[in-house]
Amino acid sequence: MSDNAQTQSWWKRLSGGLARSSASLGGAISDLVVKRKLDAEAIEDLESVLIRADLGAALSARIAAVLSEGRFDKAIAPDEVKAVLAAEIEKVLIPVAKPLVIATKPFIILVVGVNGSGKTTTIGKLASKFSAEGKSVMLVAGDTFRAAAIDQLKIWGERTNAPVMAREPGADAAGLAFDALGEARKKSIDVVLVDTAGRLQNRTELMSELEKMVRVMKKVDASAPHAVLLVLDATVGQNALSQVEEFIKTAGVTGLVMTKLDGTARGGILVAIAEKFGVPVHFIGVGESIDDLAPFTARDFSRALVGLD
Repeated sequence: MSDNAQTQSWWKRLSGGLARSSASLGGAISDLVVKRKLDAEAIEDLESVLIRADLGAALSARIAAVLSEGRFDKAIAPDEVKAVLAAEIEKVLIPVAKPLVIATKPFIILVVGVNGSGKTTTIGKLASKFSAEGKSVMLVAGDTFRAAAIDQLKIWGERTNAPVMAREPGADAAGLAFDALGEARKKSIDVVLVDTAGRLQNRTELMSELEKMVRVMKKVDASAPHAVLLVLDATVGQNALSQVEEFIKTAGVTGLVMTKLDGTARGGILVAIAEKFGVPVHFIGVGESIDDLAPFTARDFSRALVGLD
């Protein structure tokens, strides 16, 4: 597939995946501004729409202010509002739209997040992506709490021809991580993807186990883990903000992957997270297939979110 065809194909998936968010946001904007001047009441209503779309209060107020500049008391077309909205969202997202750079060998990626966020599936998709780029990959079944998670990772290992380091359910995850890193060095593996048990951010004992994994990894390689990816489920909306805050404190999150954007009208939460935390967003997922996880780009996301072609 040519680069242009690939770009078109991803845009189609992205705009399709964000269809619920853009229908909700775009529909509300159209209802608001059709046959109506942009007066003080309309601006206030528009701000409420943006807040309900999970964009956050500060950004919503800023967008409303930008919209009223030079347009106050004039009729305005929905697409004009959407264009301003997309441009303001893009400004927030540009600083966080950063690729994940594999800078050392083996490059250790610790993948964290709460249960059900799509962690193990994301690891599988990333393994597929790295393999397609010609990199050797090892998967580490660090979610030793759930037998199903270990089995799921083994299936992804078979699909992507990646060796999987695993132990019996209930085994010490930190010990497993230690052994896996030693093995990866011996075998000159390029990328090691380490799964972890799904933690609720308010479960202290589970969070301290995560800290132990990080400490043990550093005994093998002082610079490990080289990336800590937090996988977020877009459908949880505002709850994602507290997850980011807690995992930054506990696990030293270096980047985000947001999944399940196709299953929600709350895609705007990614913008609120970018605005509040400024953590790099490396990948987003808009579906179940391997190709539905792709590097994050600010312009494409902004335009798809508001429903512009």
